Amino acid sequence: MATVTKKELADRIADALNEKRVLVKDIVQRLLDEMIAELAKGHRLEFRDFGVFEVRTRKPRMAQNPRTLERVLVPIKTTVKFKVGRLMKDRIQKVTPPPRGRKPERPVAPTASTPVPPPPA
Repeated sequence: MATVTKKELADRIADALNEKRVLVKDIVQRLLDEMIAELAKGHRLEFRDFGVFEVRTRKPRMAQNPRTLERVLVPIKTTVKFKVGRLMKDRIQKVTPPPRGRKPERPVAPTASTPVPPPPA
């Protein structure tokens, strides 16, 4: 899977719009800065058909150190949740390969304990 950087995206947009790369890079950065600022205020960002960003607070909980088995308190944690929108979900479903590490399922050959249906007459 390839990684696309912010610079590469800005370059693509600049080429498509026939604008200066510096201007487009600044616009992309300002968009990201504004998104961060709004999320930091606790606001929800909704981009129709793309997705929704919202701030979530995880409750404190008890966990266990797997090495020492000592119980430790995990404090409150604030994180950003992203929910995929309809358009993105539809497009990704069409092009996404199966997850890595998993082989596609193959038909299993019948064994002596598995009844084999008779061939159609």
